[in-house]
Amino acid sequence: MWDHAGVSGSGERGAVADRGGRPALTSARELAEVAQELFLERGFENVSVDDIAAAAGVSRRTFFRYFSTKADVLWVESPAELARFRELLAAAPPEEPYADVLCRAAPRALSHPPERRTWALHRAELLLTVPAVLEKATVRHTEWRRIATEFVAARRGSGPDDLVAIAVGHAVLAATVAAHEYWLAHPDQELPDIMARFLHLLVPAGTG
Repeated sequence: MWDHAGVSGSGERGAVADRGGRPALTSARELAEVAQELFLERGFENVSVDDIAAAAGVSRRTFFRYFSTKADVLWVESPAELARFRELLAAAPPEEPYADVLCRAAPRALSHPPERRTWALHRAELLLTVPAVLEKATVRHTEWRRIATEFVAARRGSGPDDLVAIAVGHAVLAATVAAHEYWLAHPDQELPDIMARFLHLLVPAGTG
C-alpha cells in the first residue's frame, strides 16, 4: 500500500553471463519471497541483505538492482495494489455514490490469493511494529490516500483541495490502517471483510 522506486524491470544474477535470451533466474518477487521466509524464521531485525542474497543465490549487487533496502521487499506488491485500486475506481458506475465505490474497491484492491495470506499478515505485523518498515510504508500510504482523494474530487467536480475529498481520502487511509491492526488481533478473519467494515464506519456518505 500498500511505483516501487527500488524495483527495476528485469535483471540477471550478478555473476551470470548472457544466457541467450532465456528468462532471468531471479525476479523481484522471487527475492521478496526468499526474504519473507527469512524474516518469518529469524525475525526482521536478524536478517541482513547479505543473508537474503545468499539464500537466493545472488550477489549483493543483484539484490540492490531490485531493492534499495531490505524493508522494500515487503512492498513488492505495492504497484499492483495501487493499480488495482485505480482501475476499480475508474470502472465504477458514474451514478454509484463515491462512498459505496470506495467501500467496495479498497478491500478488493488489497485482496490476495490464499497462498499469499501469510505474506500479507506478516507484512501487516512488520508495518505496525518495525520503524524501518513503517518509514517505507509512508510513501505507499500517501499514494493510497491520494488516489481516494482524487477520485472523490473528480466525482464532485472539484479540485484536490476540496475539503470533503481530503476528508474522505484520510478516512480511507485510516480505515485501511485500522483494518490491518484489527486483523493482527483477529487473524482468523479476512482482511477484505474487516476493511469493508471499517470503511463503512469511517468514510462519510456522499452521492457526488
